[in-house]
Amino acid sequence: MKRIIFVNRYFPPDHSATSQLLGDLAFHLVQCGREVTVITSRQRYDDPRASLPATEILSGVHVHRVAATRFGRSRSFGRGFDYLSFWASVGRAVRAVSRPGDILVAKTDPPLLCVAAMRVARQQGLHLVNWLQDLYPEVGARLGVLLLGGPLGNGLTRLRDAALHAARANVAVSDRMVQTVRGRGITVDRVHVIPNWCDDEAIQPLAARDNPLRREWGLEDRFVVGYSGNLGRAHEFETVLAAAEGLRHDHRIVFLFIGGGGRIEDLRRRITERGLERQFRFVPYQQRDALKYSLALPDLHWLSLLPKLEGLIFPSKLYGIAAAGRPFIAVTAADGEIADLTRQYECGIVVEPGDALGLAEWLTRLSKDAESLAAMGNRARRMLDQNFTRDRALQRWRSVLDSIG
Repeated sequence: MKRIIFVNRYFPPDHSATSQLLGDLAFHLVQCGREVTVITSRQRYDDPRASLPATEILSGVHVHRVAATRFGRSRSFGRGFDYLSFWASVGRAVRAVSRPGDILVAKTDPPLLCVAAMRVARQQGLHLVNWLQDLYPEVGARLGVLLLGGPLGNGLTRLRDAALHAARANVAVSDRMVQTVRGRGITVDRVHVIPNWCDDEAIQPLAARDNPLRREWGLEDRFVVGYSGNLGRAHEFETVLAAAEGLRHDHRIVFLFIGGGGRIEDLRRRITERGLERQFRFVPYQQRDALKYSLALPDLHWLSLLPKLEGLIFPSKLYGIAAAGRPFIAVTAADGEIADLTRQYECGIVVEPGDALGLAEWLTRLSKDAESLAAMGNRARRMLDQNFTRDRALQRWRSVLDSIG
């Protein structure tokens, strides 16, 4: 049976979402009798200065961590150097551990990792699988990244498409992303949709009175609107800020941010400029064993995806929210994929970016309607159990990999 080699910039004990997903799959495959190697960096997502061991075995997974620059995510220039140094190290690392016939699974951190993986797969006689969490360079171009909208972006797109064509399988995380990939000319038999997941066994609906974080964070008597995870350039927060400004005299409502990301400091600054400090709370990323409490703490979650990124990204934080049996407000396109799920399962509310008045009205209404919140939360959990469990996703991954050998 073929060995499986994963490549991604982060892996446990790092706690970022991409690490947790890869860890779940890698450890599961080992339990199923597969030989698994992971090539990753020595850093943590939120601590570029961390220096994890160069090699170790974690729950049967052979982990090889390559050296790379450590500028971190705070500046685009330094982040670019981190990407390039990791790319440069990946080829050597794969060549050192692989043998012909192995399966090489490349994720999308750093962007265009599939191109480096394609080259080493050809050299070493490996079967390439692309695990597409997002689609670059389109994401960068639509976010206005310098040069990606011109000839350089077109050239990078051609390279990325070559890697998609070269792969035995391309696994995308949403239906619309699959449509985008197929639109690049990739044949149907080489494109699969396997949604991301969460630990839906550990994360369960939990009543507010039974949640220790409610007391610990002093939120027992508040209506909590929560955001959990990474806040980056794909996410819009101006609508929430404007809604909070309209609700500044409603002292019951508090906006809680759990996590971090590239735009978190910008959000903090904007809150201070508007004098909204009393309405917002910030806490850092929570360890995985605390997610069952932190995700169940908000009465209502909100999530966001810029409409221009439909079909290129899907916010997997939706699954943790649903596992906790909580409803959500999605600030996104009314005709987008999140909106479709929200309407189909009646598990939340959709507000288009810029509709701060509509958002404020919904928050005011729902803060007084515990029955509707509970019903939407129950339907969210039912949606997850029917379609998006971790076991279901892992089984589909096994099927794709077993079809290769």
